[in-house]
Amino acid sequence: MMETVRSRIYSAAVILVFICLYGSVRAQVEDALVSERLQAITTMLQSDKPGADRWWYGWLIGYGAATAAQGAIGLSSDEKTVQQDMGLGAATTLLGTAGQLLMPLVPAAALKKVAAMPESTPAEREAKLAAAERALEEFARREKSGKSWQTHALSTGVNLASGLVVWLGFKRSLEEGLIYFALNEAVTEIQIWTQPTRAVRDWERYRAQYAPDARLGYGKPPAYWAVTTGPGRLGVSYVF
Repeated sequence: MMETVRSRIYSAAVILVFICLYGSVRAQVEDALVSERLQAITTMLQSDKPGADRWWYGWLIGYGAATAAQGAIGLSSDEKTVQQDMGLGAATTLLGTAGQLLMPLVPAAALKKVAAMPESTPAEREAKLAAAERALEEFARREKSGKSWQTHALSTGVNLASGLVVWLGFKRSLEEGLIYFALNEAVTEIQIWTQPTRAVRDWERYRAQYAPDARLGYGKPPAYWAVTTGPGRLGVSYVF
């Protein structure tokens, strides 16, 4: 009888040790994968930001300078046509400036938050990974939106309105109205087509590598076994 009890105790101990070892190894593997993903996505965010910043600040400064210059020329001129052209030009470039300010490509607050988050423990690394994924996804969404048909349509509508103002509002020729429309349309299309899309490609590449079958959003971590020890005690828990 005692031999049977000892045998059962021994078998239970072996199973317990196996479970503990399995849980520990699995937790280490999961944490290693989190670290790998965190490093990959952090590198992407750091690589994507400079190009997006150059494009955004470049067009912001360009529109701002054009607004100031046209406004100054219009105010200093005594010719009605110059005043009209410069006033309308300043209004359209002012809209461009406002568009840059209202729709920045880089979610700066999110990137700063990710950079400031600690990553010294598995739980901290999981939280930082989740925040980094949301930041890159939002980065990619903004880039994609900037090249959407809605953006093209909106800019074309504004440019068409400015051409109509020249033709009908200022009572110029149809040709002058078309030229004004064409010039503004060329500028806005160049702005749209030169907008970076690196974050879009990086987000797609990240999803393809780490979550090919689902929309990525780092959710609840997988369940795992854990062992707790202390003076005079040994505990086993299943975290889910």
